[in-house]
Amino acid sequence: MTPPAAAPPTPATRPIGGVAVGLALVLLAVLIGVAAQRATAPATTNTAATVGVTPTGQTTTVAVTANGMRFHPDRITVPTGDRLIIELTNNDQRRHDLVLATGVKTPALARNGTTRLDAGIIGTAVAGWCSLPGHRQAGMTLTITPTSTSADTGRHAQHAAPTTDPAPAPLIDAMAAPTAGFTARDATAPPTPAGRVHHVELRVREVVREVAPGVRQQLWTFNGRSPGPVLRGRIGDTFEVTLINDGTMDHGIDFHAGALAPDRPMRPIDPGQRLIYRFTATKAGIWMYHCSTMPMLHHIGNGMYGAVIIDPPDLPAVDHEYVLVQSELYLGADGQPGDLTKMQAERPDAVVFNGYVSQYAHQPLTAGTGERLRIWLLNAGPNRSSAFHVVGTQFDSVYAEGRWQLRPSDPGAAQVLDLAPAAGGFVETVLPQPGQYPFVTHAMVDAERGARGVIQVR
Repeated sequence: MTPPAAAPPTPATRPIGGVAVGLALVLLAVLIGVAAQRATAPATTNTAATVGVTPTGQTTTVAVTANGMRFHPDRITVPTGDRLIIELTNNDQRRHDLVLATGVKTPALARNGTTRLDAGIIGTAVAGWCSLPGHRQAGMTLTITPTSTSADTGRHAQHAAPTTDPAPAPLIDAMAAPTAGFTARDATAPPTPAGRVHHVELRVREVVREVAPGVRQQLWTFNGRSPGPVLRGRIGDTFEVTLINDGTMDHGIDFHAGALAPDRPMRPIDPGQRLIYRFTATKAGIWMYHCSTMPMLHHIGNGMYGAVIIDPPDLPAVDHEYVLVQSELYLGADGQPGDLTKMQAERPDAVVFNGYVSQYAHQPLTAGTGERLRIWLLNAGPNRSSAFHVVGTQFDSVYAEGRWQLRPSDPGAAQVLDLAPAAGGFVETVLPQPGQYPFVTHAMVDAERGARGVIQVR
């Protein structure tokens, strides 16, 4: 049963708390003070933590701060039989809440938000966590322990949170053909715009999309697709990006193509909010952009990434130019977001080019004999490296991470473009004969997970 609404906050007296430090990625370390108090208050018996406990008639009030994807303190010791009031303050740039295994919870708090949670009479260990997607798995948990059972904290806390078996994730068959009507994502590179200032609108949308034949995933996306749109420009171009959060949770953005202090433009924004991200491209390459909200692993792993091409000076024209973004899928239940536990354990269900398993094996890229072909590659990860290879040809041009490694006039050639997560570049080749030229990541386990396709040469 849900407890009655708590009274407004009262000034703290008789502190019994401590001090903790929260560390947020791309934020400065923040020193957080926490305090607690005891005061006389009526007993309550409205939670499971009260079973077999004699109320003391006392109330312990503890100040808890959310920051850096952690609760501070994350362990609270309460005299057995005391009523516990938690004064929760969110000092993080992203929203957080607190849910206890007994069923009571706070609303989601924006930055600087505060609320009081009546945890009831404490007679056994109680687990707590933030319920926003991925936050609990990223380590945002809390344990309440009564003093008389401190020796049993691990055992009680382990059983404090009732669990149910999650729905099984669907299985991916990387060799299965898509259903009738499927259209592969157009991998053609966008042309370089003539203007020098580019106005871009990116809308955060949380959508359910098919990622393999018969397999759906709830993706967090820019403009409804994963990867997001490919942007392009030249050195000296300015990009003015308007990010609009049409989702249900906080999201942000980070452009590797720009160099600027991340504090403001990369901050997470709440649903319904927007921000302007403006940067000038000063260096060439194919650059990653992605959601900047913690846990970043979950947001990138669930679809929030894309590519920005900044042309090297005097980039030669070619007959065909494609863009491939390699990434991984970590499936949750059908139609649900990706599984952060799998991401943390580096257990992908699939590795893909442009967001769908083996799509270009069924609807190949095309070229003609004797035509020069350029393929841009970005490895969005978040975890696996890429080793791009085209069967039956060699690369006479290789450009990786802002540097020409090979040009057609050189006597040698390359067989693979090796890219760590977030790295990018391009390769060029001329395919000599008609036929089908498979392309893969030469990490064969990932090729067989779906990172493969075909170039059909006329």
